[in-house]
Order: sequence, then structure tokens, then C-alpha cells
Amino acid sequence: MGGRCSKFSFCWWPSRLKPDVLESSDIECAGNDRNALSGFTDFGFEQLRTATSGFSVDNIVSEHGEKAPNVVYKGRLENDRWIAVKRFNKSAWPDTRQFLEEARSVGQLRNERLANLIGCCCEGDERLLVAEFMPNETLAKHLFHWENQPMKWAMRLRVALYLAQALEYCSSRGRALYHDLNAYRVLFDQDGNPRLSCFGLMKNSRDGKSYSTNLAFTPPEYMRTGRVTPESVVYSFGTLLLDLLSGKHIPPSHALDLIRGKNFLMLMDSCLEGHFSNDDGTELVRLASRCLQYEPRERPNAKSLVTALTSLQKEAEVPSYVLMGIPYGTVPSTPLPLTPLGEACSRLDLTAIHEILEKVGYKDDDGVAHELSFQMWTGQMQEMLNSKKQADSAFRAKDFVTAIDWYTRFIDGGSMVSPTVFARRCLSYLMNDMPQEALGDAMQAQVVSPEWATAFYLQAAALFSLGMDTDAQETLKDGTDLEARKNSRN
Repeated sequence: MGGRCSKFSFCWWPSRLKPDVLESSDIECAGNDRNALSGFTDFGFEQLRTATSGFSVDNIVSEHGEKAPNVVYKGRLENDRWIAVKRFNKSAWPDTRQFLEEARSVGQLRNERLANLIGCCCEGDERLLVAEFMPNETLAKHLFHWENQPMKWAMRLRVALYLAQALEYCSSRGRALYHDLNAYRVLFDQDGNPRLSCFGLMKNSRDGKSYSTNLAFTPPEYMRTGRVTPESVVYSFGTLLLDLLSGKHIPPSHALDLIRGKNFLMLMDSCLEGHFSNDDGTELVRLASRCLQYEPRERPNAKSLVTALTSLQKEAEVPSYVLMGIPYGTVPSTPLPLTPLGEACSRLDLTAIHEILEKVGYKDDDGVAHELSFQMWTGQMQEMLNSKKQADSAFRAKDFVTAIDWYTRFIDGGSMVSPTVFARRCLSYLMNDMPQEALGDAMQAQVVSPEWATAFYLQAAALFSLGMDTDAQETLKDGTDLEARKNSRN
């Protein structure tokens, strides 16, 4: 996969402003001058259905860290304006008045550092939010799943400052609480400038908790009280600083241990070696450490974060799109349609996945399955081939418990490697509600056959089962891209 970092480890409008450091009031005024940001619209449901091509799965965008069934879609209005539409689960926001009041309150915010909320829809059981569309994906994508180049040090410092400015602006407007601040909620606009998603500013409804299920990244006081405070948001900002420093999602406890041991360089992204000064790195580490203090009162506020980060800015005259290595004025691209297998995995339709894998058989193993034993017809090899035959028979009969047993015997034999066997055992695990084991097998299939789209599709299915919807959407897209490249070569 070239320079792309591993996704998993076990262990949206253009800015005409120069990227110089701006005061929050200047940022707000600049935003208000833009006709695209004026007003807040009550959209009709049919209008949004049309804009998103009937809420097509092809228009789902992998961002915001949203959990299914609360899905974000890319949409295009009749005036050709691109929008992001978040559609809530029907059980969320049962109080119509509460939803409208909350949406209109967030919709009053207008700032160049936000992906602003520009409207909503409340018809029957439907609850939808409409925001500016950010075409250049998420911080998570550019930090963890980059393809062409790692994010430059100067851009990482700019992201930190712009995010702090966004939080300071929100705090100054009485919206200091932000729910589940993470790298998926930082989006990049048409000019490559980072923006904070407005969706996290909505007060919690019945659709979920304020923080993800990964307790290692949850503020300690939230664990005790279940309540979000401004200090909790600063803690989450600290985890984002760790992301920017390391290029990985490091648990704060582990990072703090390294910091206490003065192992600062172990925190730093190896891709950045030689591209930043030790003083700058140390200062950002120190700031992250302050944000991650156990006692909320010991953490800095958003205003002091802006002050500290302003002095660290590098290459302020260079536009963000240059630092990011993306074309100027990027416009949304039409997503590649999902293949039948990709579609089945996106819906977690295990029956359809089984039918497709059974139909395809082992044809994708051509040139991939490796015999590691020279003695082809020894008793051991014959036993392995028998295990595979028994496993395939059970898989065909949908006896997935037996299939797991026999496929495991084949794999443990170690004389042959087959990505299809891993794929079939992966589905068998999913059928038995064992998603973690299924994810392991799908990843093993990718190790054996790195350019095999099926391995990515099955990883997505396992991730959906684990509730990791954002990573699942990313992996689904990777599989689709691989399939498209393969078809173009053929």
C-alpha cells in the first residue's frame, strides 16, 4: 500500500484568508462577509433526499466519528452547493422543540474555523442537520491513513492553532462543550484549511454518549460523572495534540509515562525526523501534558492554548493546500460505486457475503496460495487438504462452527497459505458473533494478499460489527479503490 500507515494495530467552503494567525473576532467577521455563510435554513426532507440521491450509500462520507445508524451523507443542492447531511436514528431527539432550538442555537455560530451548521430538517420522525461540506476529508485520514506524504510539521502546528481558535470562539459564544472531540471531527476545506465539525456542538440526545466506547481516551472526570465540562474538552484537545505529535492514536496514559521518563522522541512521528526543532517538539509535548492533567482545574483554557500555539507557528505565509500537498480549490469527487461484495459488507448482510464467497470459490488464490512444504503428497499435506475439504463442505452447508474448526486445523498446519481460507473463516466468525476474531482473519488475508479488495471489504464488515463505523467506511473505500485500479489494469 505504498507509504500508507497501517489502519489498525493490535499492541467542507473555500477560505480567501491568508493562513496568518488571526484573532477570533477577525475570523468571525471574515466568515460573516461570505454570502455562503449567511442565514440558517429549514430544509424539507424531500429536498435533502434529492440532494443525497435518496440517501445513497455511495454518498456516505467517512467522517465525524459518527456511529451507525446516525450517518453523514454528501449532498448537492439545486444551486450546486455541496452540503453534509447528518441523519439521526429515528429514536434520537424525540422532542421536536428541543432539536430545533439546539440546531438553531448552533446555527447562529459563524466562524472560519468551523464547518458551520447551515440548516436542519425536522419532519415527522426525521431529524437531520445540514452543514458546510468539507471536501478534503479528515485529520484522521491525513494523519493515520495518508497515501502520498505524511502531514508536515508546520501543518500540524497550524491544525493545533486553528482547532484551539475554534474552541475559543465557541467558548466565547457560550458553546464551550464539545462532544467526543477526535481526529475524525477535524475536517479540511476546499483550501486545505482545518475546520472543526459543528456536529459535536449539539447537546447530547438519545442517540449516544458524549464519548466513544474507547475508555483509554475518555477524560477521567467523565468516567466518574458522565458529564462533559469545558475541562473535558481540553483533555480531548490534549489527545489530539498527541495524535499530531505521533501520527498515531496513543493512549494518554502511555504518552504520559513516556513524558515523565523524558522519552519525548519516542512520542514523535518518525516521518518527522529532522523536520522540526527539539524546542518546538518539547513545547508541544509540554502543552499536551498540561491538557491531560488528571485534575480538571490544572488544565489550560482555550484562550491560553491559542496564545501558546501562536508562538509556535511556522511557514505562516504558505497556504494550507501547499503544505497539505493537495490541489487548490478541490471540489468533491463522485464516489466509486461499491461492488456487490462491498455493498453486502457495508450493510453487514452476512448471508449475501456468504453467497458471494461461495460463488467466487478459490479463484482469487491463483498465484497467492503458497505451498511451503516440498513434500507435496506426504501424509501431513494430505491431512491438511482433507481439513480444507471438510471446512469447505461445512461452509457450503452453513455449519459455521464446524467450518471454523476445520479451517483452523488447515491454518495451524502451516504448510499452505490461502487468503480465501482466512476470508471464509472470517465470515464464519462473523456468523458466530466473534467480530474481533473476524477482523484478525481479514487482516491476515490482507497480509497474504495486500492488493486483494475482498480482504478490505471483510475488514470493513468486522469493523462495522465492532461499532467502529468510521474506520469501516475508510476501509470500504480502500477496497473500492483497489477494485477500480485492478479493473483499469485489466
